[in-house]
Amino acid sequence: METKSNHKPRNLRPEFTDTNSTGNLNSKPAKNNGNPAARNPQPATRNPQPEPCYAVDLGMMEYNEAWKLQSDIVSARVKGIIDTDIILFLEHPTVFTLGRRGGLDHLLVSEEFLKTSGIPIVHVERGGNITFHGPGQLVVYPIVNLNARGIGVVDFVAALEDVMLATVRTWGIAAERNLANRGIWVGNDKIGSIGLAVRKGISFHGLALNINVDLTPFSWIQPCGLQGVCMTSMKQELGREMSMDDVCAAVKKQFESVLNLNLSTASFSHLQHQLHNPNQRPPAELGV
Repeated sequence: METKSNHKPRNLRPEFTDTNSTGNLNSKPAKNNGNPAARNPQPATRNPQPEPCYAVDLGMMEYNEAWKLQSDIVSARVKGIIDTDIILFLEHPTVFTLGRRGGLDHLLVSEEFLKTSGIPIVHVERGGNITFHGPGQLVVYPIVNLNARGIGVVDFVAALEDVMLATVRTWGIAAERNLANRGIWVGNDKIGSIGLAVRKGISFHGLALNINVDLTPFSWIQPCGLQGVCMTSMKQELGREMSMDDVCAAVKKQFESVLNLNLSTASFSHLQHQLHNPNQRPPAELGV
């Protein structure tokens, strides 16, 4: 991420909520009306109701397909077709992406080698430099109206770092942030990256957390344009294969906590229907 700051994320009080409810994308899901004092020692007046947000699990999706989907959702949010923030959770097949800073000069192998390896290079509008995505890496795209939530871009980046930090620390990994190079680090090794874009106050692109991903392709680049930086993963730090479902569930829980969200699940079919048929209520069977 290009922005450097000593700012800390907004202190939005956590409240953990059910991530399995469903609803319509153009009507906000019901907020959790449980007793906040039962889950949080802070007085209710200091712990406002969590904001509604949809979580969409996409599984494995080609990078360009996910990129177009993000753009479509951002357009729908700008036009008011979808009035609730959406967070996409997915993995990508192997791909190198270049941010606004470019990054081919940080490629340590030939483009011909990458073609032979079958790994494409995609230039996108997010912040940052060259990076790698592949199976076993959890990618999260929060499409959030930052203006409506009153969150600045720098604070939002710090919040995404907090989400990843709290997640890996759940498994005892002592990761830290580095304000000179955004993302999260275990010593001198990077385990989580952030690259954002913002259009009309709405964020897209997001974070990538290395869980079981093959780290070899990272050695073919200078990750994020940084010299002498190695990448690591939860698998490498813990010496065992991780459950992607368990880590994804932990990330969702931390999104709720850090950004004070009430995550509800929506299906990909439900999302597609809303994008392509904005004036129709989606059939009930499209929900999860």
